[in-house]
Amino acid sequence: MLDIFKAIILGIIEGVTEFLPISSTGHLYLADYIIKLDQPTSFINMFMVVIQLGAILSVIVIYFNKLNPFAPSKSKREKGQTWQIWFKVIAAVLPSIIIGLPLNDWLEENMTSWQVISATLIIYGILFIVLENYYAKRQPSLTDLNKMSYKTALLIGCFQVLSMIPGTSRSGATILGAMLIGSSRYAATEFSFFLAIPTMFGASLLKVFKFFKAGHVFVGNQLAILLVGMVVSFIVAYLSIKFLLKYVQTHDFKPFGWYRIVLGIIVIICGLVFA
Repeated sequence: MLDIFKAIILGIIEGVTEFLPISSTGHLYLADYIIKLDQPTSFINMFMVVIQLGAILSVIVIYFNKLNPFAPSKSKREKGQTWQIWFKVIAAVLPSIIIGLPLNDWLEENMTSWQVISATLIIYGILFIVLENYYAKRQPSLTDLNKMSYKTALLIGCFQVLSMIPGTSRSGATILGAMLIGSSRYAATEFSFFLAIPTMFGASLLKVFKFFKAGHVFVGNQLAILLVGMVVSFIVAYLSIKFLLKYVQTHDFKPFGWYRIVLGIIVIICGLVFA
């Protein structure tokens, strides 16, 4: 039962941090120092990725009509625009497949240390602050996803590849990249949400496949632990997305930049003390 309670806490952490540009991985690894699941490392590593499926499902629920090209309420033109958004999402996910997939195992083995996570948290925190200072003097050239070019979508996908390094934040890298090439905060945030759907489904399926391929199976209450974490992350992520969409309409990302820097310092301290 204690691991079920820990799964609830980790689900809350995942739900809050998955779509905010503050690195869900960084928070989950930090939490692992404090509330480590009493489970084998193979299960914990799989849990940390697959729990994100719950958060991704919240995007599908919130944007179901907007992303549904078969919605009867849509005109032929609107259905065409929906298909175009999906094609742009597919274009954006290609760099992660072409570049990220071959590097996945190496990154897992070599880039999950507290040193790497703390460095990426701090570096991208600084970049967010610098970008917002630059962005304040400019007007975005892209405010409507229907007008986004495939080239822009592909470039945002290239930024997403950077998020394969733990501590970077997938949403942080894609939002930062989209804003750098002219997107408004709102358009960048929405496209980041959409891009998360195939990316995180793919990452989760790959992790589950590797888990079973290695000869592991769910034992004891492991399946219950995983499902509880996913359900909690779904509920909390739903609320987090609603919050972020309202937030970006009237605020910038500087507070998240400062938060990342502080969290990076905390990870360094925890790494030195507990590692």
